[in-house]
Amino acid sequence: MSHKSPLKRLGAAFKYALLLAVAAVLLYASFRGVVWEDFKAAILTTDFRWISLSMFAGIVAFWIRALRWRLIMLPLGYKVKRRDAWDGINIGYLTNFAIPRAGELARCGVITKSSGIPFEKVAGTVVLERSTDLLSLAIISLSVVLLEWRKFGNFISREIITAIENRFYSGFFWITGAFLLSFAVFLYIVYRLRKRHKFFRKISDIVKGVFAGVASGFSMPRKWLFFLYTLLIWTLYWLMSYTTILAFPAVGGLTPVDALFLMIVGGFGWVVPVQGGIGAYHFIISLALASVYSVGQTTGIAFAAISHESQAVTMIVCGGISFITLSLSKRKG
Repeated sequence: MSHKSPLKRLGAAFKYALLLAVAAVLLYASFRGVVWEDFKAAILTTDFRWISLSMFAGIVAFWIRALRWRLIMLPLGYKVKRRDAWDGINIGYLTNFAIPRAGELARCGVITKSSGIPFEKVAGTVVLERSTDLLSLAIISLSVVLLEWRKFGNFISREIITAIENRFYSGFFWITGAFLLSFAVFLYIVYRLRKRHKFFRKISDIVKGVFAGVASGFSMPRKWLFFLYTLLIWTLYWLMSYTTILAFPAVGGLTPVDALFLMIVGGFGWVVPVQGGIGAYHFIISLALASVYSVGQTTGIAFAAISHESQAVTMIVCGGISFITLSLSKRKG
């Protein structure tokens, strides 16, 4: 039974509708001007054998991500099954198609229910894992741009860095500084009042739990395996990008390095907080294809649609299977 107040429910519904509206606007901007006959022809020329391989690579990446996440959780002293970590990853992806960024909370809930690890400690392991992904994406992005600056530099500079500066730079540091200062003051208040007030004691326990989850990564067994899993995950992401290129004759001349670039650009599209990257992914991939490779809008959108929808189907199917199996196991229990 839900204990949310009507006001909170209204706020959640408004946030969902707002993000859905953003996705719709991005989709409209992406598909505006598309020649639908040419779009259909581009889709029909796709070799779906390569797309099937791309989807299979995605499933393997999910499994390896589950193994890596489990490795971080092991030092917490609880028994975490590989299947539970796998279901958590899949449920997280599925949830993001309904409520952006809520997938991280959903997968924490799966582990808490299955293994008994406190929610805040699981959340700490997710913070560590996501921080590793962001660092990996930053390193790969910097490496590709520096190695191929003439090819990719203008796009990164003009379409991403300049756009961010124009929209956010003027107040970014002030807002960030104010947030960090407020957060530090809040933590100090919690620390000082944790023994006198039940509310602050609970907040203190949550913060300690999150830090314990993050710290678990530094005491995980076989740290080399963590880095190997990370390397394999990004290799599979690259394979998903390259096999999609091979499946699409109109961009068949692109190289493995180009696939790496599109993987990076697509990664930024998935990060945008809209349902399942819808709209944002299509917009940025088609923009990159047009700016860097002079690929027409219709062809670029067709490629983006094939790439995004194949990944989305993989996430939804895997998430749906995990959701059903978890529901059935609860009934049996």
